[in-house]
Amino acid sequence: MDPSEFSLPSESITAFTGPEHAHHDIYPSISASHTPSLRQPGKVVLITGAGRGCGRAMALQYAHAGVAGIILVSRTLPQLEEVESQIRSISPETKVSKHVVDVTNAQSVFDCAKAVEQDFGGRLDVLVNNAGTIYALAPLRDTKPEEWWHTYEVNIKGPYLFLKAFLPLLSGTAEKFKTLTHVVNISSIGALSINPGGTAYFTSKLALLRLTELVELEEGAKGVVSVAVHPGGVATELTLPFENLKQFMTDTPELSGGFVVWITAGEKKWLGGRYLSATWDADRLEERKQEIVEGDKLKVKLAV
Repeated sequence: MDPSEFSLPSESITAFTGPEHAHHDIYPSISASHTPSLRQPGKVVLITGAGRGCGRAMALQYAHAGVAGIILVSRTLPQLEEVESQIRSISPETKVSKHVVDVTNAQSVFDCAKAVEQDFGGRLDVLVNNAGTIYALAPLRDTKPEEWWHTYEVNIKGPYLFLKAFLPLLSGTAEKFKTLTHVVNISSIGALSINPGGTAYFTSKLALLRLTELVELEEGAKGVVSVAVHPGGVATELTLPFENLKQFMTDTPELSGGFVVWITAGEKKWLGGRYLSATWDADRLEERKQEIVEGDKLKVKLAV
C-alpha cells in the first residue's frame, strides 16, 4: 500500500474535543498518580493482551489507581511475569493473577473465568478486551483467507468469549456492591476509516463498536457500562511493521492506560454504548455530556 493512500477520518471525529486539546501522552486529569479521585480501591480488573503495549500500560495505571486485584491475560507467561513485577513495585497490596489464554479458544476462556471467580470471590469490576491482531494491509484479492479470518477470530470472537464468560461476574458484582461495573472494548479509529487494504481489520473493529452498543443495551440495566475505546496511534509490535502507519503512531501507551482508568472511575454511565478516543480531552468530554447524551452521539449510525 502506498502511504499516500491512507487517511484518517474527518477532524470532527479525530479532534472531537478540539484539536488544540488533543493529547498524545498521559496528563493529570487521567493520571491516578496525580488525581486522587481516580483511585479505585476494592475493584478487580481483568485485562486481555496484558503482556505488552497498551495492555501493559493499562495494568500499570490500574496499579497506580490502587485496585484490589489485577488479572493479567496473555499468550506469553514471561511477559505477564514482567508486568506483575512492575505492578508490585507500584502497589504491593494489589493482588495479581496471571493466566495464559488463547482468546479464540472457548474452553481456555471459560477455564480462566472459573479460576477468576474462585480466586477473587466472584468479584469483577472491569473487563478490558484489549487483545487484538492485524495482518498486512492488502487489497482483498491479495489477502490470505486464514489470516483474514484469524483477524475476526481475535478481534471479535475473543471479546465475545470473554463477554459470555465474564458478564455474570460483572453484573453480579454490580448488584452485590451497588456499583457500576465496566466493559471496555479496545477498538480503533480504523473502525471509522475507509482505506484500501483494511477489509479484515477495519471491519472487525467496526463490528466491535456495534457489539459494544448491544452489550450496553442488554446489560446496562444490570449495572454494566460498555464502552469502546480507540487507544490512540501507538507504536506496538503489531503496528511497527507497517511503514504507511508510522506517521500516525504518535501516542504513548500510557495515554490509553490513563484514559481507561478515567472511564471506570466514578459514575459515568452516560458513556455507555459509545465510541471514545483516548486522544480526546477527558475534561472537555465531561463538559459536552449533555450534548452527547441528548444528541445520542458517538455511536454507529447511518446518515440519511
